[in-house]
Amino acid sequence: MNYPENLPQRFTVLGESMADSIIKLRRRFHQYPEIGNLEKRTTAQLKKELQKLGLKIFDRHTPTGLWAELDTGRPGPVVAVRTDIDALPITEKTGLPYASKIEGSMHACGHDVHMAVLVGAARLLCRFKDDLIGRIKFICQPAEEIPPGGARPLIKAGVLKNPKVDTILALHVDPTLPVGAIGLRDGASMASVYDFDLKIVGLSGHAALPHNTIDTIPIAAEIITALQQLISRKVDPVQAAVITFGTIRAGGTRNIIAGEAVIEGTARSLDPALSKKLPRLIRKTAVDIGRAFGARVEVISVADYPVLKSDPRVNKAVDQAFRRVFPSGKVYNIPEVLGGEDFACYLEQTPGAMFRLGVGNKKIGADKPWHHPAFTIDEKAIPAGYITMAAAVTELLFHWPHSSRKSNR
Repeated sequence: MNYPENLPQRFTVLGESMADSIIKLRRRFHQYPEIGNLEKRTTAQLKKELQKLGLKIFDRHTPTGLWAELDTGRPGPVVAVRTDIDALPITEKTGLPYASKIEGSMHACGHDVHMAVLVGAARLLCRFKDDLIGRIKFICQPAEEIPPGGARPLIKAGVLKNPKVDTILALHVDPTLPVGAIGLRDGASMASVYDFDLKIVGLSGHAALPHNTIDTIPIAAEIITALQQLISRKVDPVQAAVITFGTIRAGGTRNIIAGEAVIEGTARSLDPALSKKLPRLIRKTAVDIGRAFGARVEVISVADYPVLKSDPRVNKAVDQAFRRVFPSGKVYNIPEVLGGEDFACYLEQTPGAMFRLGVGNKKIGADKPWHHPAFTIDEKAIPAGYITMAAAVTELLFHWPHSSRKSNR
């Protein structure tokens, strides 16, 4: 079966006619955001939408999240599309009529858009199922924002197996790119993430008798300073890396020396070798400093994501697909960033790519960065997202190398 040359145009026509319903769905997701691993309402809504399409649903493997499968009945590759589904613990300040109805919870990173794009792409691909080959998995992943992330539990549950996924796609909204554009980068585009806690155990006592105590607050200060110097003196200056500490908890009142302190930090790098080295350096530095002052330091690993590397072959397929459906659209070569994404965990197992969807429009305030309480997007980008995704999946179904295995298990 050959690639249906007129399919991209049919995607575009049908996709534009679906825009109102998909935007309405996105607004519904936006109004009811749920924090990672609590996305029960969101999971139920996604299940309902995907069941309408006649897809086989797999939802008994994790407390929230699911995946669905489209089998064309014809041999071909297995292509997966992944969306994250969780929100952030942020109070929304957009003033939009469809703003979050859940106090202290907000889709401030675009996961509501990602879900709408997956559903839109699924509708298009199911509508033209008879023109396709192979299988498509639609992955709705919980807990992207909360370490240790939701990707690995789904992988452990078998989302990339039975049948084995040949290649996987995801997108992420990008307010720095205009509507009508996408962004691609071959190889590393997002950093590895090592999230860790340092628990310093000393000896409490009276503020006036420090010699009888082991004061954990100055020890914490020494460790933080030393770990900043670790980046400047133990890492090659041409390699991008950062260690940041987001919280320190110690003590309860001014005249009692703190016998325990906890520091929460994150380390990021774009170099896989350095990513493996940093946790060892952090542990040795913190433990040795604690020991020098008579304290015990526990290093607790919270999350460990690899560098997100997009396969150039998959990026090429996305580029070609985008140009088929939007010939006048612009493709940007996006820069590397030290932000992390647990989509990288899938890319450890199978080739794939994450591309950026331009959603920026300064005139309507759609220029705030991810995780900002006034973050919003230009909804005109949503049809471009699901039309591009459907076209990219089709490109991979017909042109990605695969075995001659039969479609049926």
